[in-house]
Amino acid sequence: MPANSISTQADGKTFEQLRQECLQKKKLFEDPDFPACDSSLYFSQSVPINFEWKRPRELCENPEFIVGGADRTDICQGALGDCWLLAAIASLTLHKETLARVVPNDQGFDRSYAGIFHFQFWQHNRWLDVVVDDRLPAVRNRLVLLHSASNNEFWSALLEKAYAKLNGSYESLKGGSTLEAMEDFTGGVGETYETKSAPTDLFNIMKKAYDRGSMMGCSIDITSSAESEAQTASGLVKGHAYSITGLEEVNYRGKKVKLIRIRNPWGQVEWNGAWSDESREWNVIDSSEKQRILQNSMDDGEFWMEFEDFKANYDKIEICNLTPDSLTDDTKRKWEVNMFEGNWIRGSTAGGCRNFIDTFWTNPQFKLTLLHADDNNDKCSVVIALMQKNRRALRKEGLDMQTIGFALYEAPADEDHLGKDFFRYNGSKARSKTYINVREISERFTLPPGNYLLVPTTFQPHDEADFIIRIFSEKAAGTMEMGNTVDADLPDPPMPSLPEEETDEEKGLRRMFEKIAGSDQAISAKELQQVLNGVLSRRREIKFNGLSLNTCHSIINLMDVDNSGQLEFQEFKVFWEKMKKWIMLFISYDTDRSGKMSSYELRIALKAAGMHLNTKLLQLLGLRFADENYDIDFDDYLTCIVRLENMFRVFQALDKSKTGQVNMNILQV
Repeated sequence: MPANSISTQADGKTFEQLRQECLQKKKLFEDPDFPACDSSLYFSQSVPINFEWKRPRELCENPEFIVGGADRTDICQGALGDCWLLAAIASLTLHKETLARVVPNDQGFDRSYAGIFHFQFWQHNRWLDVVVDDRLPAVRNRLVLLHSASNNEFWSALLEKAYAKLNGSYESLKGGSTLEAMEDFTGGVGETYETKSAPTDLFNIMKKAYDRGSMMGCSIDITSSAESEAQTASGLVKGHAYSITGLEEVNYRGKKVKLIRIRNPWGQVEWNGAWSDESREWNVIDSSEKQRILQNSMDDGEFWMEFEDFKANYDKIEICNLTPDSLTDDTKRKWEVNMFEGNWIRGSTAGGCRNFIDTFWTNPQFKLTLLHADDNNDKCSVVIALMQKNRRALRKEGLDMQTIGFALYEAPADEDHLGKDFFRYNGSKARSKTYINVREISERFTLPPGNYLLVPTTFQPHDEADFIIRIFSEKAAGTMEMGNTVDADLPDPPMPSLPEEETDEEKGLRRMFEKIAGSDQAISAKELQQVLNGVLSRRREIKFNGLSLNTCHSIINLMDVDNSGQLEFQEFKVFWEKMKKWIMLFISYDTDRSGKMSSYELRIALKAAGMHLNTKLLQLLGLRFADENYDIDFDDYLTCIVRLENMFRVFQALDKSKTGQVNMNILQV
């Protein structure tokens, strides 16, 4: 059991602390974080059945946590459409060490019973300890969701409840990928194979996976929702998750026949073709071989079939490997692991796939440096796994899995975050096979040593999600997130010029200033707003509803050298030169001539103005200044750029030798 698992309880208490409290108070545990109420069951509708929450001792006389060892016959599907989870649990029971980690054996209905149980799941590179009480949804004193074939065994039902709590509700478990739950049980690395386009040695690959302790599942594709869980004439169910529980080769009429054992989590409905439970093929093979393979076969949802029939009937195989070792060779490696966390935020870093070249470059970028080839090879083995976070728990907010993928490019040596032109003129060196709406997508590559740029994306721009990337390599690899620079190259303001040295433009600017300033020869924020709105309103290429007084206060804060709260002419003249440059930048990055600038262009606009911000700060600026169409009007653009320059000037004044550390209160400057 992982010693460093993290308690998920809101009060921070561990399973043992909570159990001891309940034993001392002689009171059964009631989980305040996942109460026995309708909202723990369903979020999108009223509860369709009149459930009652019952503890095991209210359902039978002698409840037990595990009866005779946990095995795959303990998993029978109930009224919830979570066959994908049940298929993964069935696979889990085949791996006792992994099972003991997920289902700790320090609990039961003995003298230490206090109505509390706990289970451990891997989530985003951490092991979490999830506590639940043992109140389970029942109808007429019978469990109606996941249950065991034995009426007095409850480990599987409690495991389902803990997983429902982890994901927000039981309803959140409806529909999913078996691979998702397998990864949560192991922290392993997933791979998917299509049976119709699989390698010729697919059986050997799967046998090797089985022997290495990998967990496996399979399913039959559907072409429409009407086919979901439709039963075929051969006894198979479409759009339904199955567990793969065994692979064998037998001698049959003088030749070797490859067999595969599959389990339906319903606990019934089986294949009725060749090598099914009562088929005549079993009568031909050696009786001891038959007994070893079939054991006490019955109508329990588990069946054998010939591997060629399996490939003809099933479409997808999911394999969760406990290590990233390849299944296509016999090499065992010690893998180095690097991990990054990131976000796709609309308006700043949710750029979509390469089809959307104008925003693709704004996605988060990660540099991967492969220095050393594998042993006995001139290439580097790399497994890249991109996982989106917490999407199942967000279903209650109307969100679901995003369609995700990634691409790898050969990276220039010293560049930071790469811009649009790089991706316009350089093709990818490797990529995910497809974009798909699953929690994790992973691919295995062999690449020459060198520098690579990894760009994870959603398919459509503006789609938001949090993600983690795991990069496995045989040799140590250098990794870093691109776009982490925070600095500025701002020229010192020019020295004041004498009136007789002013250009015609400056003389005209002085006349305008003196007309507005009056006798004090300085202008306030209100007067600055008046003059700027008058000038900018005549610029047809800029679309705005006037500069706000707040923006003008920010300008005075930036330019007011003598801290008078007003601008004198020399200060105003310096600002005017800055603003002419900023206007030209704004117009040049208003690519569609709408009078507004796309918030995705903010990074390069600020860079052109001499300011470099990291990805996190750009995400905050996008959220602060972009409108619902991911555009920034001139007033917000000017506010943003003035406040940023003001911030950098402060840091430069604090320390002339180096740029100060930028904190996340940037928007309050």
